[in-house]
Amino acid sequence: MKRAKKERLPLLPRIDGPSDLWDLDISDLEQLAGEIRQAILETVSRTGGHLASNLGVVELTLALHYVFRAPVDRIIWDVGHQAYTHKLLTGRRDLFHTLRQKGGISGFPKRQESPYDAFDVGHSGTSISAALGIAEAMKKKGLDGKVVPVIGDGSMTAGLALEGLNQAGERGDRLVVVLNDNEMSISPNVGAMSSYLSRTLTGHFMNRVKRETENFIKSIPKVGESFLQVARKAEESFKALIYPGMVFEELGFEYIGPIKGHRLDRLITALSNARRLEGPVLVHVGTEKGKGYEPAEKDPMSFHGVGPFDLQTGDVIKTAGPPSFTKVFAEALVEAARHDSRIVAVTAAMPEGTGLTRFAEHYPDRFFDVGIAEQHAVTFAAGLATEGYRPVVAIYSTFLQRSYDQIVHDVCLQNLPVVFAMDRGGLVGEDGPTHHGIFDHSYLRHIPNMILMVPRDENALRDALATALHVDGPSAFRYPRGAGCGVKIRDPKVWDIGRGELIREGTDIAIAAVGVCVQFAVEAAQSLAGDGIEAAVIDARFIKPLDSELILGWGRRCGALLTAEENVLMGGFGSAVLEAASLAGERIPIHRLGLPDSFIEQGSQAELRAEIGNDADGIRRKVLEILGDVGA
Repeated sequence: MKRAKKERLPLLPRIDGPSDLWDLDISDLEQLAGEIRQAILETVSRTGGHLASNLGVVELTLALHYVFRAPVDRIIWDVGHQAYTHKLLTGRRDLFHTLRQKGGISGFPKRQESPYDAFDVGHSGTSISAALGIAEAMKKKGLDGKVVPVIGDGSMTAGLALEGLNQAGERGDRLVVVLNDNEMSISPNVGAMSSYLSRTLTGHFMNRVKRETENFIKSIPKVGESFLQVARKAEESFKALIYPGMVFEELGFEYIGPIKGHRLDRLITALSNARRLEGPVLVHVGTEKGKGYEPAEKDPMSFHGVGPFDLQTGDVIKTAGPPSFTKVFAEALVEAARHDSRIVAVTAAMPEGTGLTRFAEHYPDRFFDVGIAEQHAVTFAAGLATEGYRPVVAIYSTFLQRSYDQIVHDVCLQNLPVVFAMDRGGLVGEDGPTHHGIFDHSYLRHIPNMILMVPRDENALRDALATALHVDGPSAFRYPRGAGCGVKIRDPKVWDIGRGELIREGTDIAIAAVGVCVQFAVEAAQSLAGDGIEAAVIDARFIKPLDSELILGWGRRCGALLTAEENVLMGGFGSAVLEAASLAGERIPIHRLGLPDSFIEQGSQAELRAEIGNDADGIRRKVLEILGDVGA
């Protein structure tokens, strides 16, 4: 008679911190990995979030917290969109259902949220440089502990990551860099032999033997040093045949790997060996995005950043409505490229996010994905422009910040016709402060030769693209995340440079707005009309050059002027209007609505706009406040 298999009790409810892992055995950890995957799936299917990357690092995260002693040892997640397991293991299990929600826990590591989050992250390539700085500080303060940056293979294309590696090879004696290879960008040799060599040749004993042997050979009179060089070359030739760690060893790292990233026993052995080694170590781990959830395994790109979805089928829960601004831009660019063979498209590892997959399908020889390398993308586009091409660089607003010097020095200084299409302009929602695109008005409008546009709807977006492709110098336009306004699509028009549009006449106050705030201003004006207040509404279209004649003229006619934008107030559209009024000697009362001088947390776009007072209701209240003050 067979004995009934004893049902194991859940483990995740008992994990209040990493120390609760240390007495578990491999079978316990494997059970816990399954429970964590289920918790992530249940939460992200409801809230949306980064799914595939998090499912891919469950075992790796467990192994890291099993071997290292955080927060004495510092674990730093590059980008941070793969840190959900880390959050579950570090005291945030009971808050996990609030992931990415307003007032809840962030979708990224955040120092103010937990002592286990060693560094705030959200952009790629920062982990190694940050880790090296932390390691140097710990050393100076006499603190113990290793510093463990976990970086994906895609982030290794970031120049900052390579700069960090360059210095870490000399000074990073506390570093254990974990290379999470989930896209096979670095082609590792796999199989039993490779894993065996990774575990054997990098063990503490073998490394000690290697050092002692080298010291002995060096001590041989006259021939020792020469013989050692020959031995090293032979060793390097052999290793080059069996694993891809040569480049890291040339940079000064001990290389361990590749390790199968879903085998807890091998991960724990490799990380334990790495922890004991002296000097900088790189552990190369191969993982599978979406591991354990079939829809995400089959289509990891769609499940990278995903909205709420049906857990049983994997189908994303879609709401009826107009196409997204991203889709409208993508189709307009394909249409424009059909008529102009000079148009090429450039992106930095975001072909899906920016909609350029459609362009790549139609014009594969005119599409360039340069990887996570925004600085290179801009200068690469500048090079194309010098030879007569019309490059359109499509990058999220928040990521374009990384290439500021290249925009100034390589594009605008030479007055090259590079077009910057900035997706996710303004408040993006649940991804929070690292992803809000709320600074581009300020960091672009003061650069000489730059033309800066902010379209209000789908047709205006198509117009902005057509206008940008028509001018003979650098230009940029931004558009928001999410669905469009639902306007009927027409053929694009080329705008007169620096000319805005009067949307609505008025007598009591003029509202000059850009982007999404134009729609809010129109709604506010219609509501105010019910109160007997007639507000003129102007779509400025251009932040630079500014249509100061239209804006200030209507401000003068109405006796008061309000500007509205979804950008920080400092240096933005409202600042441009104030500067224009000052130059013209105008004494119109000018008021501004925009985003505060602070980093804005996560929440839905509607929630954040309502809280800040930057939506239709906020504009209405501001007008009533202004007119009340004027009347007083």
